[in-house]
Amino acid sequence: MTDSQRISRLANTVPPFHVMALLERAQQLAAQGRDIIHLEVGEPDFPCPSPVMAAARHALDLGRTRYTPAAGLPALRETIAEDYRDRFGARVDPARIVVTPGASGALQLALGALLDPGDGVLLCDPGYPCNRQFVRMFGGVPQPMPLQASTGFRASGDILRSAWGETTRAALVASPDNPTGNRIPAGELNDWARWCWERQGTLIVDEIYQGLCYGAEAETVLAHGDAAWVINSFSKYFGMTGWRLGWLVAPEAAVPAVERLAQNWFLAPGTVAQYAAMAAFSEDTLAIAEQRRQLLARRRTLLLEALPGMGLPVVGDSEGAFYIYVDVSAHTRDSFELCRRLLEEAGVAVTPGLDFGETHQPERYIRLAYTCDEERLHQALERLARFLEMP
Repeated sequence: MTDSQRISRLANTVPPFHVMALLERAQQLAAQGRDIIHLEVGEPDFPCPSPVMAAARHALDLGRTRYTPAAGLPALRETIAEDYRDRFGARVDPARIVVTPGASGALQLALGALLDPGDGVLLCDPGYPCNRQFVRMFGGVPQPMPLQASTGFRASGDILRSAWGETTRAALVASPDNPTGNRIPAGELNDWARWCWERQGTLIVDEIYQGLCYGAEAETVLAHGDAAWVINSFSKYFGMTGWRLGWLVAPEAAVPAVERLAQNWFLAPGTVAQYAAMAAFSEDTLAIAEQRRQLLARRRTLLLEALPGMGLPVVGDSEGAFYIYVDVSAHTRDSFELCRRLLEEAGVAVTPGLDFGETHQPERYIRLAYTCDEERLHQALERLARFLEMP
């Protein structure tokens, strides 16, 4: 690169995932023959469900590899709408559903359709870090919505209303969320959406962990009304991470604008991935997904029972997703350094709180992802206990 070429201010100000440095080091250690237990990656160890793989092969055999409409295959949009009706009792017009390259693509379309430069977007802290960068990409201003450890880092209507400002245009919340796994009742989310709408604002609800709930039935805000914009994905519940396919549910009046953006930014979602996703809603695939949810529930219980006795209190109820957010302040004042040492000295990789925000004292917290089998989780707990006993 010559001196005349420069990198944009936006690119230069995007911070890295702190966990990526740890992941790179973990891979180096594994290459040296070290046994590393991965609790840092938000991707379970399950393979893609076999009916999905079979549908993809069938699509390839039939030569279905050409472009689809920008909003996705009409049959897939219909199937998603039928799933909302059958599993959640929500009536969603297929015309409101836009299939996207992953949930990230759905969020980009939503923000692109909603934001003008200078518009503010409320984001939970702690929360998924990439959301801040997407807001900045469109000239928006990330506005932290600080959550409190005393309430398990739960978002509430009172917090949203108090954080809403003159320049706020939208709020983004997830249920279940990352990193705590907390859930927000769908009826309550609908009330928030109506409150935002009355202020000419928008509530965007991230439901990508929708099916991964423990102790309560999965639900959607769309069963209670149509005021919210909703993001979802085939990655988590359906086990299709590498297929990079998601969807956005937007108000009918906004869909033409969303489609225009999709035409220009993405052209269309991946064709084979869409045909594969048609099988995600089959009875066979849903049965596989439920079996896996039950395995995740057992892993969750194992960690929830073991961690507090090790001086590692869990923050929040971890009611969904596959994450547990843990307070490590009894052992360190620097959770990133603890993560580094835990990897180097014990061979256990976890995610530091610094990846999830700035206002919630992130140096006190780490995130564990129960994305490996129970035997490996037992090994990780044993290693963690020995590490914490070290001077």
